[in-house]
Amino acid sequence: MALRHAVLAALLDGEYSGYQLAKAFGVGVANFWHALPQQLYAELAKLEKEGLITGRQVVQETRPNKRLFRVSDAGLAELEDFVSAPSKASFIRDDLLVKVQAADSVEAGPVIDQLEERAAAAQARIELFGELLRRMRGDTDEAAFLRRGARIGPYLTCMRGLAFEEGHRDWCRRTADVLRERQTARGKTGSTGTDGSAGTGTTGTAGTGSRKRRN
Repeated sequence: MALRHAVLAALLDGEYSGYQLAKAFGVGVANFWHALPQQLYAELAKLEKEGLITGRQVVQETRPNKRLFRVSDAGLAELEDFVSAPSKASFIRDDLLVKVQAADSVEAGPVIDQLEERAAAAQARIELFGELLRRMRGDTDEAAFLRRGARIGPYLTCMRGLAFEEGHRDWCRRTADVLRERQTARGKTGSTGTDGSAGTGTTGTAGTGSRKRRN
């Protein structure tokens, strides 16, 4: 998949300016395709040049003029070809997962902190997706909207984003709890002997030496 297909799919909602498209990506499309605003503006120019979208100038009296874009028939044909092609498997590359993988051999405290930060960020996105879904279906309950909604694609992708963030939040919280419990258990084990009593090795020797020096 190329950025062009994500832009074409987003423009199916109607006419968008570059600014409006960037906002649409930021709140919805970004859960499956990330792009910076400057990338979107550049892609719009390419798509218009290739005839896959059409643009029209809107003159505004109190604001700068803007250009609105919509998908052309050629753009719809491009999307048809894209949809018919086999989808490529996606791959995860996440530095936090590498840190969790190494958690047995390194200080786990920073990993726990980062897991909790990720969980909090996921919770914020969960609330955002929930609001987007409520806004899209309006007064209609979800089951009815899924059966009869006029434009179901964006709703389904937001559902996927919500489910992903819920799973990610739950995993981060559970993983942080596991690492914290193991860290606590290791601390207790390190401060006691195998029978639960205070260690008698170095500490006992040092104590004896101190008494001899005082005598």
